Amino acid sequence: MPTASTPADPVGLTTAEAEARLRGAGANVPVKSRQNSALRELLAALSSPLVLILLFAAGMSAIVGERLDAFIIVTLVLIGVAVNFLQASRANEAAQKLQNLVSPTSTVRRDGEWQVIARSAVVPGDIIRLSAGDMVPADAQLISSRDLHAQESTLTGESLPAEKQPGPGREGSVFLGTSIVSGTAIAEVVCTGANTEFGAIADRLAARHPETEFERGLREFSYLIMRVTVFLVLFIVIVRVALHRGPLESILFAVALAVGMTPEFLPLITSITLAKGALRMARSGVIVRHLPAIQNLGAIDVMCSDKTGTLTTGKIVFESSLSTSGQPSSRPLSLAWWNSHFQTGVRSPLDEQIVAQPRPEGDWCKLDEVPFDFQRRRLSIAVESAVAADRLLITKGAPESILDVCTEFEDGATAQSCRTVYETLSAQGKRVIGVARKHLPEGTAWNAGDETGMTFVGFLVFVDPILPEAKSAVAKLKHDGVSIIILTGDSDLVAGNICGQLGLDHSSLLLGPDLDKMTDSALAHSVEHTAIFARVTPAQKTRIILALKRRGHVVGFMGDGINDAPSLHAADVGISVDTAVDVAREAADIILTRPGLGVLHAGIVEGRRAYGNILKYLFMGTSSNFGNMLSMAVASVALPFLPMLPTQILLNNFLYDLAQITIPTDNVDPELLRRPHRWDIQLIRRFMVLVGPVSSVLDLVTFYALLRVFGAGEELFHTGWFVESLTTQTLVLLVVRTMGNPLRSRPSLPLVISVLAIVALAFALPWTPLAAYLGLTPLPLPVIAFTVAVTAVYLVLVNLVKQRLMRSTVLKRRPA
Repeated sequence: MPTASTPADPVGLTTAEAEARLRGAGANVPVKSRQNSALRELLAALSSPLVLILLFAAGMSAIVGERLDAFIIVTLVLIGVAVNFLQASRANEAAQKLQNLVSPTSTVRRDGEWQVIARSAVVPGDIIRLSAGDMVPADAQLISSRDLHAQESTLTGESLPAEKQPGPGREGSVFLGTSIVSGTAIAEVVCTGANTEFGAIADRLAARHPETEFERGLREFSYLIMRVTVFLVLFIVIVRVALHRGPLESILFAVALAVGMTPEFLPLITSITLAKGALRMARSGVIVRHLPAIQNLGAIDVMCSDKTGTLTTGKIVFESSLSTSGQPSSRPLSLAWWNSHFQTGVRSPLDEQIVAQPRPEGDWCKLDEVPFDFQRRRLSIAVESAVAADRLLITKGAPESILDVCTEFEDGATAQSCRTVYETLSAQGKRVIGVARKHLPEGTAWNAGDETGMTFVGFLVFVDPILPEAKSAVAKLKHDGVSIIILTGDSDLVAGNICGQLGLDHSSLLLGPDLDKMTDSALAHSVEHTAIFARVTPAQKTRIILALKRRGHVVGFMGDGINDAPSLHAADVGISVDTAVDVAREAADIILTRPGLGVLHAGIVEGRRAYGNILKYLFMGTSSNFGNMLSMAVASVALPFLPMLPTQILLNNFLYDLAQITIPTDNVDPELLRRPHRWDIQLIRRFMVLVGPVSSVLDLVTFYALLRVFGAGEELFHTGWFVESLTTQTLVLLVVRTMGNPLRSRPSLPLVISVLAIVALAFALPWTPLAAYLGLTPLPLPVIAFTVAVTAVYLVLVNLVKQRLMRSTVLKRRPA
């Protein structure tokens, strides 16, 4: 039964009092954010397993007297850590700025005035104001309320909203982590942060966000590299010890080889790529709340959305008030005006348009309210005339739900004739609500059970104009492999009309009542060929999304309403808008600052661009890098001396990784942007198995030429292979960065500069004063010419293997 309490107007805290309490109680955060200081971040970087292995190797070198080697290793470690730390800090700072754009807020009374502040600044003693759609900012005791219902499933597991009113016990309190479904309230905060009921179970509720496909792919790639690295290291140590080679030298070489095979810059490249993508998306009006969601956004192949705000402007405009026969009449608007005027909670756009019309004649006082819910799809207000002894129950809502409770019809209409008028208007793309009335006996409270035996009065008609760019955005998404599925609470006639105007398939349609009769397996089959789901409830939207995911689709869902949170959580990517209610924005991964599918399409393309650039680094780590490390493993066993000194391996690896630091700025093939891509660890493994050995074969040719043709000694051999190895594995980036012809795909200027700079440094190092410390010697001109020739042959062979691999991959993916 609807409830109310006597309104109160508490003064609240002063700013000075609030600041003092904030210092004492701390920020209103149930789970403390793990934001380390710069020093702690730096120490964390230095304590990574990879860095510890390198420092161990440096220590062993110093113990046996190889102090120069130890110094070089430590220097390279510090440079690598510094670059990683600075770039990651910049990426984290940028991500934090984006996060601050969508930080939750609360309405509190400070210094005698209502103010909107960050939720983290709420303190015990604050007076807060709540309305439908708000997230409760802290545990609070109700002072006054009106028809208040809160969704507490996070704490209690109860799916139905709980009724709230001032008083003792749980019924008189609201809690952090819950949301307001209907009504309004004023409450006094009693607990914040970790002291709340939510904070008491925060360890359970603050479990890590479910692993995304992107994160799972990175983890599988890391395991792949780890297995290969462990095999190579054990192989080298065991064989060299068996051949009575120096054990310490063998261990240092094996450690350096492990470093060369380890993608230590992968977290850095990933962080920079995702952060740069997030910044570019922000400029397009797309705010990323969880960075890994960027790649999932690019992988979306099905986009589920209500038409409002995505296909249409979302700005409802009142058009007309019609009688039961469809003729102009002011009576439906007059009754609906009082209904919208007296209702509590957040007004819908329809209500805003209704109360924006001139105030009708008469003087009515509110007696009670039966709030809107998604099952009844209507809202009723009990009113009493101030000038006559007359009480009315005025009800408005979806025409079908209003007609279901009506037994009488004004102007001699019938239920069927009213339905015909409604269906005709809906077929024209209009938004229609029905209005009914009922005389009430004396009483003090009413409920949904009183919504029977009513008299149907007429219709209110609204229009929601189609967005100018909607048709082109729909066409672009379809062209780029994203299907649009409409999930709407509106009628099938309205949805079908709008979809027809935009070129969407509106022949395949399923209604909510029919969906309830379907099994999960039947629904999973139906979602593959149904483009419009009309008259669906929020729970049915979630069921449709889960059915699509079971069919192997990557699903995006756009929602902004109070009951959209479950669907936003269920989707692979939850998308909302910055004007959405708190509970929807909190549940979303992506937030749009501008309405429409056009800005969403730009975000999807940006997600694919981020995926494409990360893929380049992975291909690099499993092709030339793997090939060179394999060559070292073979040469270390076959040659009477090490093929490359440990310090040279570390320097080679560092410079090679440094060349790739600009990958996030690179251009991406249009083909990668035109269709969604799932993470394919099998493709990466095939790339490693086919492309890696190409490098190893040419390395063996280089070994033969250095030893047999040029008669190289140990130092010249080290230098020749150092230059050849660094040159080939750096320049090959320009080949593997594109799936097509590298001569037709233009790399970014920063990438070209970084690659050419490292190649130039590779040839220049043997001629610098550092050469003596690094064990390098100037190369004779014939060796330089040979290196250039081998590099050219290598790049051509890699391109041929790459194109054959990509063609076979495309053929395998092509449907039969």
